[in-house]
Amino acid sequence: MQPEFYRPADPHHTIVDSLRDSLRFTTRHCLTTYRGNLCATSTFVDPNAQPAHWHEFGDIEGVGWAANAVGGALLILKYAKFFNDARMSAIGRSILFHALEGGFFHNDGRVTPYREISTDKRYLNYMTDARSEFWFCPGSIAHICLQLIWASDEVENPLRDRLRETAMQTADYLWKHHATTSNGWYPRRCKPDGSPTHLNCYGDPDRQYENSGDGVYLLWLWAELTRRGWRDREKEVRRACAVFRDIGGAFGSINHDTYDDHENAAYSVAFRCLRRAASLLRDPALYEWAVSNCLHGLERFEMTEDRNGVETRGLLYMEDSWDCAYLWENAEAALAYFEAALSTRLRSYEMKGLTILRAAARHHYGELGFLSEGIDWNNHNGQYRNVNGVNIPIHVNEAVYGAVNYTQPFLNNMYIAAPTLFYLERLASRRETGNGSELLDCEENPLVIMSEFQSI
Repeated sequence: MQPEFYRPADPHHTIVDSLRDSLRFTTRHCLTTYRGNLCATSTFVDPNAQPAHWHEFGDIEGVGWAANAVGGALLILKYAKFFNDARMSAIGRSILFHALEGGFFHNDGRVTPYREISTDKRYLNYMTDARSEFWFCPGSIAHICLQLIWASDEVENPLRDRLRETAMQTADYLWKHHATTSNGWYPRRCKPDGSPTHLNCYGDPDRQYENSGDGVYLLWLWAELTRRGWRDREKEVRRACAVFRDIGGAFGSINHDTYDDHENAAYSVAFRCLRRAASLLRDPALYEWAVSNCLHGLERFEMTEDRNGVETRGLLYMEDSWDCAYLWENAEAALAYFEAALSTRLRSYEMKGLTILRAAARHHYGELGFLSEGIDWNNHNGQYRNVNGVNIPIHVNEAVYGAVNYTQPFLNNMYIAAPTLFYLERLASRRETGNGSELLDCEENPLVIMSEFQSI
């Protein structure tokens, strides 16, 4: 019998404790100001919140993929609303003003997502050298549009309208320049003028040019605009959904620096998007396809045991070619399972989402609340990185196998807030049993949680 994909609750450190730790780390230790608004001190920091200057992310911040300022602000605002926390609401709003006023978005709809902190230079991607001028990922820009739209739902005017106007300018730019590849899907990368490029982030041919899950965000954006009645993109939604199914799914790496045909996050994002597209198109067959092929496709990545002495039981590894268990991708999987549980009322999906969050909660380190970027159970990243003759420890406590000693404050460190808050808002409740009403344990009961919760 195969071991079960399951981890029990830890009453001494619940998923809400984990949520609190992650947001405390970001909001107490990883923020500074730029032009009067709050922003991140760095996109890559250690457990003491010190920037990793040796890394590509160490000296940049912004709205892009890894920096994730808009997505981070959105989660802070959602937390603030659920727990009625005025301080956190102010922090989230200030970060959104930074996103709008920090020079990332242009009036013609273009986006330069990253800012080099020391020089104030702007870049199309995270590589702050000549390669930063060659490409951007249109799906990632579409994701930023979605984050702007969702964040606008959490605030009042005039900020709400500014967020929506910026999102629409950017979305219209993407629509004007969007193209498809030979198989009908969206290209993974584009040149600065919006035309597709076959090259990867290093300038070599990209294996995921027409198979990346990053393109799902474009489909999701067209569906969201259509659902809200802001633009009519239903024809394109229907076409792209058909292509996605015809090619067997675009499950190639979403992460910009990996190149695998099957990445766990691509399966999660695809399920979450197609679930919404199926509702928009009134297409139950599309939803069933997404459940069978996208949601259940996550099972190939499940780890049902601790590996090499590292607590991996209950996590998903990222992909065959890069088998670390990175935590924003695990949080995305938990979201997919919780959304499936909401649609189907199947306890098995709910428990998978909880298992992932419980497993992730085991990987906070230090005194500040730091949540590791990922769990390198197979030493894929190497124990050390040699930088100018100095060995930089890559794992916590310089272990051979273990948690990565760095994280992205707004992404890997705190993206677990998304599924945790979704669970508390939509699924945690009193359950009816054969013997009447039975309270769930602390981490699964928002009333108990709120009565015991202390502000971060």
